[in-house]
Amino acid sequence: MMKRFALVASLTLALAACQSEGVSTSSTKHLAPIPSATMALMASKGMSQNDPILMRSYKKESEIEVWKRGRDGKYALLKTYPMCRWSGQLGPKVREGDRQAPEGFYTVTPAAMNPNSQLYLSFNLGYPNAYDRAHGRTGSHLMVHGSCSSRGCFAMTDEAISEVYALARESFASGQRGFQFQSYPFRMTAENLAKHRYDPNIAFWKNLKEGSDIFEVAREEPQVSVANRQYAFGGDASIMAAVARKRQEDEREVAELVAKGVQPIRLVYDDGGQHQTFRQALAGDTSADSSSLAVDASARNRLGDVSRPEALAAGPQEIILAANGKPRQPPPSALAYASQKPAAGQVRAGGSVRQAASTPTPEAAPEPVAQAAGGEGRSVLGRMLAFFGG
Repeated sequence: MMKRFALVASLTLALAACQSEGVSTSSTKHLAPIPSATMALMASKGMSQNDPILMRSYKKESEIEVWKRGRDGKYALLKTYPMCRWSGQLGPKVREGDRQAPEGFYTVTPAAMNPNSQLYLSFNLGYPNAYDRAHGRTGSHLMVHGSCSSRGCFAMTDEAISEVYALARESFASGQRGFQFQSYPFRMTAENLAKHRYDPNIAFWKNLKEGSDIFEVAREEPQVSVANRQYAFGGDASIMAAVARKRQEDEREVAELVAKGVQPIRLVYDDGGQHQTFRQALAGDTSADSSSLAVDASARNRLGDVSRPEALAAGPQEIILAANGKPRQPPPSALAYASQKPAAGQVRAGGSVRQAASTPTPEAAPEPVAQAAGGEGRSVLGRMLAFFGG
């Protein structure tokens, strides 16, 4: 009985998102100052280390932005950081173990900052929030952290998280009680909305865009609540009128792009992605068109552990959709892929078959199959077959 309990406990830990406790509290890395170059950048933009911050993340572009609020109460962009790793698919996190990084509006408080993280430094996003709970979603330990490994978190590298952690620390020390973290599937441009117009998550993404539009127009933190299981946003009447005009303009631009023939697509990731700069570093060249990403010793020294590099190699599969949301025509390469059956001891990587490693790492362990709508936890083959009715 005790052995069975220990096994269940170990499996539970393996499925948890980004566990990050356990490092000695004697470390002082959480006290590192804001780099001098970033201090100079703030000064050039009329910003202070004491000003409140706000953060925005984008999965598709693999970027995290840090914004600073000035004396006029408006936020301005300080810096954009490339994301080293995120896992899962575009779309919200649904349940524990689905490898999905959250999408939505979260608040990070001083209590969420973890100076003793196993992943250098980290802060907890606060998932599930009120919206997630209203939809019965589960999960825990969803964080922004160092290293280049993700099981539902946003990994920034140790150097980047050290800088962002210091920016948050100084804002908290100056009285900010919590900063908003806006997490999006992609930048809310007309082109992205036109391309993803038939994605199963489009209604949710349009709801996120309402908050994004307020920030874009007013450069103020959106007032976020949850009503009827949807995000609800408030603001000054003049701001909301400007937001309504922006929405009309965006919808008109989307319609024009559709009329010009922009294809509706759905992106299917093997397991998340990363910023192109990191892909180039792992591929060992500047063209980034290699079909495999070899994580050598020098890359590990720079980036730390890189989760599932074989999943990053192929990049997302772009599926062109018909008006009913189904694939317009199964890509020949996908059909060929589906017809192949790897022999025992082989696995797929980047659309090809290779020999499996003799001892898989915990990051390479299969995840439970999650809801088909989000495609979480499923292989590329399984997700493609789902599109084809297989």
